[in-house]
Amino acid sequence: MTAMSQVSPPPADNGDGFRITGWHVLIGVVAFFAIVIAVDVLFITMAFRTFSGEVASNPYEAGLAYNRTLAEERAQASLGWSVAMTRPDDATVEIAIHDREGRPVSGLSGEAVFDRPATETGRKIVAVRVAGPGLYRLTVPDPSGAWDIRATLKRSDGQQFKVEQRLVWR
Repeated sequence: MTAMSQVSPPPADNGDGFRITGWHVLIGVVAFFAIVIAVDVLFITMAFRTFSGEVASNPYEAGLAYNRTLAEERAQASLGWSVAMTRPDDATVEIAIHDREGRPVSGLSGEAVFDRPATETGRKIVAVRVAGPGLYRLTVPDPSGAWDIRATLKRSDGQQFKVEQRLVWR
């Protein structure tokens, strides 16, 4: 028996003498990944320029003040007040505050901050108006979309009471 060796034919020619070699494939793969990386860098740069992801302008100082925030929350919880935030209509938000025994808490004053959940643009600050015993009213600056509402109410003795809630208008 004789062994036959098989010889592969020369690469196909398209008629003008051009053949695809390993160098062509290497250049094509490198060019493909260079384009993908360039587009990714462009998108990352554009995304970072529109929103850096930083919520607080001073995150380090905000972190140091966190213990003070926890103490304020404990003091507020010790009051035993209950809060209900409602929307009687599209242009108004009402905050009802009652003490531990269910009596309305009157004599508070303050302001509320309306923020969009995902950005700091569009922030509105409105005054809190007294609407009755233990009832406080806010005028909604733009009744559309989602708003995070943070109201800070103060008693005459300086005690602060903070309430926050997300409300959505459709």
